[in-house]
Amino acid sequence: MEYHVKIAAFEGPLDLLLHLINRLEIDIYDIPVSEITEQYLIYIHTMQELELDVASEYLVMAATLLSIKSKMLLPKQEEELFDDEFMEEPEEDPRDELMRKLIEYRKYKEAAESLRDREGERALVYTKPPSDLSHYATDKQSDNQTLNVSIYDMLGAFQKVLNRKKLQKPIQTRISRQEIPIEKRMEEIVNNLKTTRTKKNFYELFPSSQKEYLVVTFLAILELLKINAIVIEQENNFGDLFIKGSEQEHENN
Repeated sequence: MEYHVKIAAFEGPLDLLLHLINRLEIDIYDIPVSEITEQYLIYIHTMQELELDVASEYLVMAATLLSIKSKMLLPKQEEELFDDEFMEEPEEDPRDELMRKLIEYRKYKEAAESLRDREGERALVYTKPPSDLSHYATDKQSDNQTLNVSIYDMLGAFQKVLNRKKLQKPIQTRISRQEIPIEKRMEEIVNNLKTTRTKKNFYELFPSSQKEYLVVTFLAILELLKINAIVIEQENNFGDLFIKGSEQEHENN
């Protein structure tokens, strides 16, 4: 049973690196290559676990990080200076080029966010007589949905789910193969949220430890999020994710 999904929310390997730098509170001018490479490969592995269509530039960046890491591990050769007039220039830090790209990308990303904020402010200005704007209430749902929650946060949460299920997996087990349609899992999640009428922790939606079930559940959550059938909240940065039905959002408002 194969699932091939490409998510447009990914903005490229530099965007993922910036996310890791911010999450790990790393100085962009002094990047610990070993740590950032390990975290980057974990995310790539998670994408592959989900059988996502990983773009080639992500793999190129992984190779670049491994190359930089290997260069950082090599012992520096002692320079033998035969003549002070012909001193060689110090060797460039292998991280410098990556650092420059990240800084440049961050500038463009911040500029894009600033323009997006201005666009939002301008959208609040109307040049026509007052009218009934109650049908714009769904905009609040979209704002809450994107607040502090990105596709990388969801990937990180799913990676924790995989790790927990591996620890709970028995030494000997018998696996029965069963295909689960994404549409059916979407319906089960929505009915579950309607029945409980309360928000649920992200991990509570993954009761089974079968890989097919975990993958289908995660993809079902993404599809429900795409059609605004659910709302995802996060009380603080890097905290647990909570999911509730969009109908509950309207009732609370």
